Amino acid sequence: MAWFLYVLIGLASGVISGMGIGGGAILIPALSIFCGMEQQAAQNTNLMYFIPTAAVALISHVKQGNIEKRSLPPVIILGLAGAAAGAFAAVRMDGSLLKKCFGYFLLAMSAYEIFRREKKGGTQNRKNEGMRNA
Repeated sequence: MAWFLYVLIGLASGVISGMGIGGGAILIPALSIFCGMEQQAAQNTNLMYFIPTAAVALISHVKQGNIEKRSLPPVIILGLAGAAAGAFAAVRMDGSLLKKCFGYFLLAMSAYEIFRREKKGGTQNRKNEGMRNA
């Protein structure tokens, strides 16, 4: 029965990853809560899971023209620096503190998504306008 749980978790987080949202938001809590995995192990599993799922999602998004190439260099460089700093902190942090920090992060991101206002003329709005005018 445990394998079925892993299949469901992998499928749900894969769908979210394909949307570009980040499957770790589902994968890490699910592995910790439902599979009893320690927080560091769940986060490390997420890092290995991320590589192939990100590659598949990236190919799809590149084909659709959804990549803003001008923003890539600074985001990649600072993302690598942030990943190194985060990994350094995560392996030295107590698992329960790491779990709380991750939970607060997810809570803050959820609140932001719920309460943020849509910008007029955003990318999605321009795409919708183009579809309506076609």
